[in-house]
Amino acid sequence: MPRNLILVAASCAALAAAPALAQREQPQRLGTHGSWTAATHQENGQKVCYAFARTARSEGAPGNRAAPTLTVTHRPGGRDQVAASVGYPLPRQSEAVLTVGTQEFRSYGVVQSSAFFQNGAQLIGAFRNGREAVVRSPGPPGRSAVTDTFPLTGFAAAYEAISRECPAQQRPAR
Repeated sequence: MPRNLILVAASCAALAAAPALAQREQPQRLGTHGSWTAATHQENGQKVCYAFARTARSEGAPGNRAAPTLTVTHRPGGRDQVAASVGYPLPRQSEAVLTVGTQEFRSYGVVQSSAFFQNGAQLIGAFRNGREAVVRSPGPPGRSAVTDTFPLTGFAAAYEAISRECPAQQRPAR
């Protein structure tokens, strides 16, 4: 599952660089809602819907990193997958902490520059009711921790857009 979330982070970057990717199938933007963008892309022939926001401010970040993003993804095999891409390689076995208000969520794993969080449904509830999400992650070698703050304005509308485009699969009645 984390490998698929990395693909979403790459798709977020592809949205920003779409003209350069004319030969490949491009992500399709569903709309911008406040600080959040909703979009879709194809992954192994299946539609994946995601919403993402870029950081509003950062503390302790290296100057040469890629743009940090916070992403929520719906796939046919899983919904409410939450990942933060910090824009630089994270140390193996490290942990990131995502805070919304007084609620704290710890990552269950990191792959390359992304941290992945459990409790997606709880996170979605916190995002809907919060003003900002703060991700604290280990800094690059020789640097202290990095803190990225993501605005949550427009999250609810972006989440509704991806949920309409990729509705939850109904389980067959028994």
